[in-house]
Amino acid sequence: MLGSQRIMAFVATRQPEAAKVFYGQTLGLKMLSEDPFALVFDAGGTMLRVQKVAELSPARHTALGWQVEDIARTAQQLQAAGVSLARFPGMEQDELGVWTAPGGARVAWFQDPDGNTLSLTQF
Repeated sequence: MLGSQRIMAFVATRQPEAAKVFYGQTLGLKMLSEDPFALVFDAGGTMLRVQKVAELSPARHTALGWQVEDIARTAQQLQAAGVSLARFPGMEQDELGVWTAPGGARVAWFQDPDGNTLSLTQF
């Protein structure tokens, strides 16, 4: 039923101005619109709605992720833009914070201004 339909992504923010800068300027997503309910960005052809909320408890798992061609380069670009990559106890991560999964995928995590966990993956 929905297999041929386009998907939209959602994440929430209590800090719309900080989210606007983070998603728009830091991550480089094109802002499409803003209304009292959400900031709307184009994330590589997928609509990302950053919902404006009064209260937020960030999930303890990845909320959004990007598949990238060169995770080391992208991680370095994020760090140069002031974004810290997360480190997790018990996970063997390289000097950039990139973890290599048993299947060979390379993954790195970071957070937006509201503490939502975002990721990069290179397959």
